[in-house]
Amino acid sequence: MFTIALIASKAQQTSQPMSAFPITLLQLTDTHLCANPEVLLKGVATRCALEQVIAAAAGELADITAVLVTGDVAHDGSAAAYRQFERAIAVFEAPVYCIPGNHDDPALMGEILGPDSVRWPVEVGLGDWQVLLLNSHVTEREGGELSSAELRRLEAVLQRSEAAHVLIVVHHPPVAVGSRWLDDIGLANGEALFEVARRDGRVRGILWGHIHQQFEGERDGIKLMGTPSTCVQFAPRRADFAVDGQQPPAYRWLRLHADGCIDSEVRWVDAALC
Repeated sequence: MFTIALIASKAQQTSQPMSAFPITLLQLTDTHLCANPEVLLKGVATRCALEQVIAAAAGELADITAVLVTGDVAHDGSAAAYRQFERAIAVFEAPVYCIPGNHDDPALMGEILGPDSVRWPVEVGLGDWQVLLLNSHVTEREGGELSSAELRRLEAVLQRSEAAHVLIVVHHPPVAVGSRWLDDIGLANGEALFEVARRDGRVRGILWGHIHQQFEGERDGIKLMGTPSTCVQFAPRRADFAVDGQQPPAYRWLRLHADGCIDSEVRWVDAALC
């Protein structure tokens, strides 16, 4: 059975030479699939919602360079859920890069979504851009943390990379998002991530999932982006857990430019058929 570290070590560098800018990325996050595809999560059929989101994204974005999946692929950590996901994303010709969230079983996820179908590299080279996918999963914890090994890996990748610009991708938010209960289960050592980013000076954006709502911000000149789920959304700015029943499923697109700028937008999807 593969582990994240083993898969990453076999794919330390994935490079795709870019002949033109911008580079278009699609982010899908928090799909929360279950072994039983008919199960509803807070009233939402997660598999159906994912299919509707993928159809909408594929229809809008004809030039996807890569798909970034930022965790909580499975709600129950089951093999059947990961196989459903693998079938759902087969419509994309672009490579799919995936990191685990707190609901995932990383070892099982790595075994099923292996390097032949869904790739788990430490780094993805896209022309002048380096996209770094980080693992913040902590066993039996809702909150996340970058291990000392993961932080060392991040620094090593940055030291050897010749890219002009860097996008960091992680499941847990490295900053407070304004909801007490979510802020309690964010990235425990977000400051350590920003310290590495400041020292390097090339990090243009940090992208995450986990919060089931849209977040846009900036810190140290770095664009900060949190993305809604492909299924259920959480009500923003709440002290305690609450579902936002007004917001539909969503995805985010990003366009990376040669000058280091990032354009990005969240797209909400009408999944009324689910």
